[in-house]
Amino acid sequence: MKAILLIDDNAIQAATRQTILKRAGYFVIAALNPERALEHIRNGDTTSAVSLVITDHFMPGMNGADFVKALRKTHPMLPVLVISGLDEAESEYAGLEVTFRLKPLLPDHLLASVHSLMQAGIAK
Repeated sequence: MKAILLIDDNAIQAATRQTILKRAGYFVIAALNPERALEHIRNGDTTSAVSLVITDHFMPGMNGADFVKALRKTHPMLPVLVISGLDEAESEYAGLEVTFRLKPLLPDHLLASVHSLMQAGIAK
C-alpha cells in the first residue's frame, strides 16, 4: 500500500489533514517531528512505501526546507508538498523540486494537490 507521510508539529493541523486525506481513501502516516520522519524514511520503518511527503514549513528544530534538503540526499524523486503560511518561504525551496501551497489550504485544494502529485509520482 502506498502511503502519505504527513509532517506537522501542530498536532491539530496534522490530525485535521490526516482525517481529510483518510476520508479520501489515502493511507496516512503522521509525524509531529521532522527528524523522526527522516529516520522512519531512511530506516524503512513505515509499513508501506511512502509515495508522497506533505510537510509544514515552520517547525522547531528543523524547518521544512532543511527537512527536504536532507530527504533529497536519499530520495531525490519523492514528491513533496510544502504547506506554509509564509509566502516568502517558497524561495527556500528553489531547486528542491517541491510543490508549494499557502495556508490556509482548503480541503478541496489539499486533495487536488495530493491527487496531482500522486498521479505524477506513478508516471515517473
